[in-house]
Amino acid sequence: MIKLPEFATAKARIIRVLRPATKWGRVTLWTGGLSALLNALCWITRSSSESSLADWTTFVTFVFSFCAFWLIFRWARKHIMWRLRYRLIITYIFIGVIPIVLLLAMVGLGNYLFAGQFATYVAISNLQSSLHHLETANDALATRLDNLDRSGKLDKQINAEPPTIPGENLAQRSVTVWKGEEGFTLSDRGTLVKASPEKSPDAIKGDFSGFVIDGSSLHLRAVKRAIEDATPLTVISDLPITAELLQSATSNLGSVTLIPPDKTGVVLIALTPGAGPDENIVVNLVPSKQLGDLQIPPPSKTGPSGLVQTKPIPPSSNRFDPTFHFLSAFDALNWETGKSQTCGIVVVTRPSILYSTLFATMGGSAKVIQYGMLMIAILFGLVELVALFIGIRLSRGMTRAVADLYGATEHVNRGDLTYRIQIRGHDQMAALEQSFNSMTESLVTLVAEQKQMQRLESEVAIAYEVQNMLFPCQFPELASLDVYGVCRPARSVSGDYYDFIPLGSDNLVLAVGDISGKGISAALLMAAAHAFVRAYSMEQDMVSTPVAMEAGTRSNGDHRIYIRGGGATQSRLSPGRLMTTLNYQLFRCSPPEKYATMFLGCYDAAARELTYCNAGHLPPILLSENGRVSRLDTSGTVVGLFDGAIYSESTVMMQSGDLFIAFSDGVTEPENDSGEFGEDRLIALIQEHRDQPLSRIGDLIASSVADWIGNAEQPDDVTVVLARAR
Repeated sequence: MIKLPEFATAKARIIRVLRPATKWGRVTLWTGGLSALLNALCWITRSSSESSLADWTTFVTFVFSFCAFWLIFRWARKHIMWRLRYRLIITYIFIGVIPIVLLLAMVGLGNYLFAGQFATYVAISNLQSSLHHLETANDALATRLDNLDRSGKLDKQINAEPPTIPGENLAQRSVTVWKGEEGFTLSDRGTLVKASPEKSPDAIKGDFSGFVIDGSSLHLRAVKRAIEDATPLTVISDLPITAELLQSATSNLGSVTLIPPDKTGVVLIALTPGAGPDENIVVNLVPSKQLGDLQIPPPSKTGPSGLVQTKPIPPSSNRFDPTFHFLSAFDALNWETGKSQTCGIVVVTRPSILYSTLFATMGGSAKVIQYGMLMIAILFGLVELVALFIGIRLSRGMTRAVADLYGATEHVNRGDLTYRIQIRGHDQMAALEQSFNSMTESLVTLVAEQKQMQRLESEVAIAYEVQNMLFPCQFPELASLDVYGVCRPARSVSGDYYDFIPLGSDNLVLAVGDISGKGISAALLMAAAHAFVRAYSMEQDMVSTPVAMEAGTRSNGDHRIYIRGGGATQSRLSPGRLMTTLNYQLFRCSPPEKYATMFLGCYDAAARELTYCNAGHLPPILLSENGRVSRLDTSGTVVGLFDGAIYSESTVMMQSGDLFIAFSDGVTEPENDSGEFGEDRLIALIQEHRDQPLSRIGDLIASSVADWIGNAEQPDDVTVVLARAR
């Protein structure tokens, strides 16, 4: 029973085949269907191969085959070539196997051509050796006949001494002597018998020796001329090339066949298919006029007239001694026309025969060479096997390492950072695997740190939200004073502080501070300062009472702190006493290196007076309606750094239209290539826009500072507090 997932997979594959997504796939599908339809029509109608339907069927089938081959090639390249192991195998085939195959093919072809050239060269050389003997005998005979002719004893001497030379082995030789226009054939007994053989052609002006075509047969012929009293004496020695002569000349080569041309000339020699090594070679001559039409006639059972062939070669002694056929050509003189014609020579031999012929002069050392070459071949084979084994081991090591890395990346992709690769070697791939394991360990650490960082960022985000709640959400409104504040932190949380604390309907506390440092620590100290200022600001239920302090401090009349309790109600807050109390508390609840600058002011709406105390903060600026600039520069030391510090206070009048500006050093100290932003630029900006609403002026100041900084990191918190008298 087919399972449901397998059925779904098979169905998806069938749909993908029947509905190809690519144009090439659709063309292949359409041409395949059309080819099947046309082939079916051809089979039903039994159309001949020359009909137009068969031609169209062949064309469409060819197109379909090409498209299908291309699709298979693309699929193989996409799926098979995806794995590194297959890529290495194919690379090894292209780099190592194909060059060796081509080299072996070239060596084999070269050896085949060399063996053929060697075999035909030895056959022709042996025949030329017989021709040289014939020429030597003919020259000696011509010299002797010429001497006899000079003495007038040609006929008598010939009858007494036959014209032979020592060592001559030319039993089938015939000699024709021409003196002038008379020709004689030398008989077996040395007598001159009048005959009328054909003279040498006019193209032969002097002596001659070579292969001759006389009629339809091949001959070895030598011509020697001697001139006496203007009557030439010509001696022609002829030796027909018979099977016996060819066998004796080429007995160490195998089977040799000499093929003279017919009357039309030889162009191509076709060997009979299926001719065994022990059968005679049957050839066909192709006339030259048929060469243009490339028409090769079928082999015949009998060779052409004049064909000379030796005995068949013996059977091979082993399966590694195949039969080879070598075809070559040589030139022969047509005795009738005096023109040169091409003859064919076919050598059927074996490597063992050529080897024995090639090393015949070396005797017993040929076996040494043979065994030496065999040992070298075996050695090369062993080297190739060892190289193949090493290559397989190396490729398996590389592909296994890559497969391990791929599997490890899959584990990491699924979130399994505990997976480790098993290292098996000490090479670069092993180092890469070790690096991967180290990377996953680093990823585990990084993920843990990222989680910690996210937790810290979450906590900082909460701190940011809490700190935003510490800044005034709504600005109090007095009958004679408008206020506004803005703070843009350099980091997630701010170390700057500002606050507006209403005391009844006619009094308002303005607080501006800058905690040393930035970040979380500064934000925490800022929250403490915010709590202290609000806690100790004078309200209806807050009184000032002398209290006994710690040992060693003043007990009576000590007004450094405020406490809740009974006593007369204080109608007005003292910024100096509040700053003294704030310093007392911050000194005891903050590290020694932490401190703050602070400006505290209490505005009395009825009297239009601003009573203030400045603890090391940048002096606020007061811009009058007439443009006069004054600074509230009464100042003491920073709070939280020195114990027992006492702070004084001052009072200024604020007329209608006066503009109060308090700011942190993050406003005036930012720098760019032109220098610091500075108080002068701040004052000019406020003077230019002093008639705008306070919220507009505050946003312009913050934006101008940001533009002044540009793309650089904001160096410090930017805090601005504005107040305008009505």
